[in-house]
Amino acid sequence: MNLDELLSEYAELELKLADPSVHADQKQARTFGRRYAELTPIIGAYRELEGVRSDLGTAKELGAEDEAFAQEAKELEARIPELEERLRHLLVPRDPNDDKDIIMEIKAGEGGEESALFAGDLLRMYLRYAERVGWKTELIDATHSDLGGYKDVTIALKARGDEGVWSRLKFEGGVHRVQRVPVTESQGRIHTSAAGVLVYPEVEDVDVQIDPNDLRIDVYRSSGPGGQSVNTTDSAVRITHVPTGVVASCQNEKSQLQNKESAMRILRARLQAIAEEEANAAAMAERKSQIRTVDRSERIRTYNYPENRISDHRVGFKAYNLDQVLDGDLTSVIQSLLDAEMAEKLAAHS
Repeated sequence: MNLDELLSEYAELELKLADPSVHADQKQARTFGRRYAELTPIIGAYRELEGVRSDLGTAKELGAEDEAFAQEAKELEARIPELEERLRHLLVPRDPNDDKDIIMEIKAGEGGEESALFAGDLLRMYLRYAERVGWKTELIDATHSDLGGYKDVTIALKARGDEGVWSRLKFEGGVHRVQRVPVTESQGRIHTSAAGVLVYPEVEDVDVQIDPNDLRIDVYRSSGPGGQSVNTTDSAVRITHVPTGVVASCQNEKSQLQNKESAMRILRARLQAIAEEEANAAAMAERKSQIRTVDRSERIRTYNYPENRISDHRVGFKAYNLDQVLDGDLTSVIQSLLDAEMAEKLAAHS
């Protein structure tokens, strides 16, 4: 859309939101409200730029007779490039999932118990970050390892404000590698192991239509650390989406119904992610090599304990505050990825 179309859409939304009948349908009102909130910064920046341009013209006319206006014209002229750049950034197309909450899965990889312990460290890192920024977290499912780590764990993260969790954590998906001396290492040698992180925008029932006839639902007994039975009833649930073969399971809740609801949340998110990947496959193939800097499919990050170093391989980010990062201080790491994304989008639309 060009600016004229956005201005027209914004004016129409103002009229709709002022109409009491629109608010009788809360879903529709929320949709209009979200779009209005998205457009407000763009329209505000455009109007500010136009105002400065208008004032500049007036100041130049009066500057020939009054030095004060001549000085004002210089100051106004200096503001225009900054305002134009801000508007350019705001006009970059947004990721349609940026305002959504997420489901995150962390899975131990090669490395046995050390990998499972590292998966637990990653879980704590994300939970601490969520705590710092005021997000709500929910443990959906978890399979513990013998030494207190996680073979796999699934959590939901929900924002409390307008900015969605996806906008900040969408680039966390991929292989995370750790280099350190494992607790099981008796000779003090540094080992390398890894854990995988999967990130999905959480979707509602209306976003993904699932035919109940396409589902195979199995129930079984939950198990706890070390494989010991912690449930005497078949409360754990495994749901298979037969057409795609996608499987989601949950055993964390005591109730079979609760586990089924949690498994369906995971299944919906996975199916939506698959649908989006298929829709974007052709476009992805044509993207510039620069875009690989934020590709979520590769090994993405190394956590080096001996050097207290964190390295993100996609954007060349490196810092020596690993202890702080693992305690939830992810701000600079995430910002480096967001900056790369913005640079990529600006280059694509220049």
